[in-house]
Amino acid sequence: MEVVTRYARSGDVQIAYQVAGEGPLDVLVVPSWFSNIELDWELPPSARFLTRLASFARLIQFDRRGAGMSGGIAGATPLEEQIDDVRAVLGAAGSDQPALISIAEGCALAVLFAASHPDLVRALVLITPTPRVIRGPGYEWAQSVEERAAMVQAVVEHWGTSSPQQPWGRFAGSDEQRRRLLARHRRLSMTPDAAAASLAMVGELDVRDALSSVQCSTLVLHRANDAFVDDRHSLYAADHIPGARYVQVAVRGQTADEIEQFLTGVRRPVLSDRVLATVLFTDIVGSTDRAAELGDTGWRSLLERHDALVRGEVERHRGRLVKSLGDGMLATFDGPSRAISSAIGIRDSVCDLGLDVRAGLHTGELELLADDDIGGLAVHIAARISSLAGPGEVLVSSTVRDLIVGSDQSLADRGEHQLKGIPGTWQVFAVQT
Repeated sequence: MEVVTRYARSGDVQIAYQVAGEGPLDVLVVPSWFSNIELDWELPPSARFLTRLASFARLIQFDRRGAGMSGGIAGATPLEEQIDDVRAVLGAAGSDQPALISIAEGCALAVLFAASHPDLVRALVLITPTPRVIRGPGYEWAQSVEERAAMVQAVVEHWGTSSPQQPWGRFAGSDEQRRRLLARHRRLSMTPDAAAASLAMVGELDVRDALSSVQCSTLVLHRANDAFVDDRHSLYAADHIPGARYVQVAVRGQTADEIEQFLTGVRRPVLSDRVLATVLFTDIVGSTDRAAELGDTGWRSLLERHDALVRGEVERHRGRLVKSLGDGMLATFDGPSRAISSAIGIRDSVCDLGLDVRAGLHTGELELLADDDIGGLAVHIAARISSLAGPGEVLVSSTVRDLIVGSDQSLADRGEHQLKGIPGTWQVFAVQT
């Protein structure tokens, strides 16, 4: 969807905001301490969440002062004054009584606004809220001063980089493309100095006393197995907001499901988390030797060019690039013939970079996991078949062979193989080009 960034005037500062969707109720997303409302639409998890909200509500989002597209100085304005920024955005967007949705540290501003202006807030949704950041009496599960200082130092030192040492690098795992997207999002959200100032302010947050003053209906959500936020933060918030409902979410998309039901009273039909698809694995042949030959900088540059070519070929054949694997990639397709054509295109295009790749394909049922990842036996089978391929070779399972009968793809029998960890024997075929 096309979304336009506009500006609201809050005192002498311009606050960037957007409006998307045309639902019967308004939803205002109160961001955390850093954001960029234009880049949010380029990050797949964020874009899916925002699109889902806009499907049943009129979505309003904004950048806090000093972050993203907004003016002002990050970390220099107390939360009490930032309440005026929220009011300015609501006034500019023509919103009378929205529901507020926020996550992590942004929940503090949402709580203060709801408690201070109960007549302006329809409902409140807090996702992994942190009422207090630093450990204190009666709040022993928060970070110690020393732990907080170490985390802040690591954030600022690696701000805007794709380094695995960046604390948020774990969000992307081994997916280098996603790490680069997150790094760009950080760089265009604020500078390292601004991040340091904002983190200093966040470390002083304590809105525990305001929780009991929240009068609107409140939903507190916590992501199961969250490695970053202890669930006791969320439980504390739910226990101290009158009548708040606490829900622990476990699967992809459940956060939006719970929010929609809470705000509208309607839950969408449950969609299956399994799907039939063709899995493609590719792997750069001799990657270790090539990396040693080129050095870190040269190898990283070559990988970036490789990844760009791979992404282009996957998209050209209507596939979905699941993730980069460092020296290869994993993708899925809704048809095996397109997957084969993509594999051939990847193999041929990276030849211009002086690289050889091997590829393996299998069609089977996939499990759709969190963060757009996939799992299931079909993934392991495709990976094992890929490991059998030689330089420039594209191998497929007998299942793929059976599904492309009548196509113009030519295959050669490569015999039966035992695939490590996979029951039975598997007949493998090589694509002839």
